[in-house]
Amino acid sequence: MVVISIIIILVYLFLIGSFAFGFDKVKPFKLKDTPAKTTFTVIIPFRNEAKNLPSLLKSIIKLEYPKHLFEVIFVDDESDDNSVEIINKFIAKSQNNIEIIMNERTSNAPKKDAITTAVKDAKNDWIITTDADCILPKYWLDCYDEFIQEHHSKCIVAPVTYNKTNGFLNRFQLLDLLSLQGTTIGSFGIKKPFLCNGANFGYQKSAFNELNGFKGNSNIASGDDIFLLEKMVKAYPKKVHYLKNEHAIVSTKPQQSWLLLIEQRLRWASKANAYTNWFSKLTGLIVLLTNALIISLGLLSILGVFNVKIFLYLFFIKFNIDFFLIYKSATFFNQKEALQSYPLALILYPFFSVYVAFLSVFKTYKWKGRTFKR
Repeated sequence: MVVISIIIILVYLFLIGSFAFGFDKVKPFKLKDTPAKTTFTVIIPFRNEAKNLPSLLKSIIKLEYPKHLFEVIFVDDESDDNSVEIINKFIAKSQNNIEIIMNERTSNAPKKDAITTAVKDAKNDWIITTDADCILPKYWLDCYDEFIQEHHSKCIVAPVTYNKTNGFLNRFQLLDLLSLQGTTIGSFGIKKPFLCNGANFGYQKSAFNELNGFKGNSNIASGDDIFLLEKMVKAYPKKVHYLKNEHAIVSTKPQQSWLLLIEQRLRWASKANAYTNWFSKLTGLIVLLTNALIISLGLLSILGVFNVKIFLYLFFIKFNIDFFLIYKSATFFNQKEALQSYPLALILYPFFSVYVAFLSVFKTYKWKGRTFKR
């Protein structure tokens, strides 16, 4: 058992170490004040987002990009609050090109349907998706435009973070997201991209149509970002890039309770079995095995069945390599304050992740007032 445990930890060390190495391989992209050229359609699906829309709409007003070069399409997914009213009032006062359309449901995936509906209506060359609970940075579209002009991309993955760091729950979620973002950036650095976030995800409309959008995974409610990324990477391996620029960071809100956080993670985990990227599956398996191993060895050490010193050595290796990657990510996102909760979060996280993985095998999950099966 000792030998197997050491092998698992060493494999984990190599995996996370490769992401940390890859993180630095993705060089920061610097704005050069190049004249704007690219036309964008920003797609924002929403369902009962009245509390979040005012902040999003204010950030849209502040976008520095030329107004004639972008449009915003809000897709109403059967909202029963005053979300539509809030957006319509904003449209009446705004000089931006903004419209609301109704979602055309054709599958078990409301958000995928919403994006597909909007893409059909989109007038511009590039699609960028974000969420109604996000805040957009003012040079957001400038970053995309200059990057596209320089790299001639087909698909662009861009950074996302949480905008609250007060309290352990918020910092726990932020550390988890920083780990995911670090892994995302690192995977691009080692030429094996497999993660992205639909809150900040761009692609050519023509590429979306060529790949038949979400066809092939529309039976899975979530995954509007990951499954499309998999298609893009397979079709255009040298044209999928990561936009590593602090002015491109979209911020969103963490979950307000542990129960809501578990529901969110269940939704994320529900699509894992449908991944087609072997490296994605291998990474998920290694991470799950390592977290389960830490829990098991910790309990066995307490019971006197496993050598405590060996357990502490293995835990120390995991503690440091995880911190190494998260520190890089926290530095890029300028959120080092979250690191104060890292020791406690690292102890709690294996239990949290294994619990969510176990529940995802059996449990349905709720999303926007609807219940979905795995």
